[in-house]
Amino acid sequence: MTSPDHDRALAAARAEYTERGYHDADFDLIAERAGLTRAALRSHFPGQALYLAVLAGIAEQAPEPPYPPTARTAKAALGDFARARLTRLPLATEKQRLGLLPEVLAGETRQAYAQLNNLAAIVLGLALENLPPGAPRMVRVAEAALTALHGAGRLAAVAPGFGEPFAMVTVCEMLAGLELDDDWGPPHLPYVPAAETVDEPWSPPALPDALRAEPARLDRDGVIAVLGMHRLGAIEEAVRAAPAGAQVTVALVTGTPEVSPLARLVVAELRADLRAAFPASARPSLQIVHDDTGALAAAAGLPARDDARTAATALPSGSDGALAPVAGQPARSDETEFAVRVAAGRIVARADGYGACYAAATG
Repeated sequence: MTSPDHDRALAAARAEYTERGYHDADFDLIAERAGLTRAALRSHFPGQALYLAVLAGIAEQAPEPPYPPTARTAKAALGDFARARLTRLPLATEKQRLGLLPEVLAGETRQAYAQLNNLAAIVLGLALENLPPGAPRMVRVAEAALTALHGAGRLAAVAPGFGEPFAMVTVCEMLAGLELDDDWGPPHLPYVPAAETVDEPWSPPALPDALRAEPARLDRDGVIAVLGMHRLGAIEEAVRAAPAGAQVTVALVTGTPEVSPLARLVVAELRADLRAAFPASARPSLQIVHDDTGALAAAAGLPARDDARTAATALPSGSDGALAPVAGQPARSDETEFAVRVAAGRIVARADGYGACYAAATG
């Protein structure tokens, strides 16, 4: 949910960044264009949140690929994935193109970006595993491909005209056949608490699946994992340990305003590249939900904060404002790891803390 102020601010910011670029943009002029004071604009978008929100909006509005994907092997799909990602790189002859810059990422945002890329590698790896020749796990291959593509993107930004970025397509295709000692095992079980057995009604809110840009199917049997931005890699524990056919959903939560639009950006770009490279049958069934308001976390039973000071991890509606110190809100933070098991419209197991995804999936 957004407000008129929010929409005007984003429109003004996108116009300013497009005209002047990130470094030369005038924050005061953006506020003036939006009809807001500088203080009001900053309260809505602290730090780098405004620029990241503009990038996220652009990524989420990307059109569907003009042609359906034709790849039928992991090698071909990885090449098409690389090609789709490389088409977003700035050309040497371009004066301006908005993109994610290293200076935009700092502190907690940097750590969250690492975990968001970890999530992207898991999703890409799961997709590769669904195509011939198939493998028990291809997350390491996906990590290597994303690393190569990120390097190509950095060079295109700081050294335009150097090399041939699309040579990375061939590089990524070759990665599909490498054996990278890619094994997965459960977390350190002595430190994983057993899931609590419960019997409670399951009434999830209506939210979109950001990986498909369509309503999330939250009524299915499976696992709902509520993960902070520093714990996103834990979702693989639910995916690998859940019974065959179980629906796994990850709800992304954060206590840092700048991280929410960054998550939207990474997931939107991942969605676009998957659509361009993988047939629908090969795309992972994992659902990704941006739980900015905490509605899904609350429905799952994430414990609430009882005092206003500690509840400052809760974000307001739209995740575009300052942190909201409202008592009674779910205790969402970037370290959150919480999961429930759903069956026949009931919550039947719940786990909190390290190993919660594994515990709920196997509980």
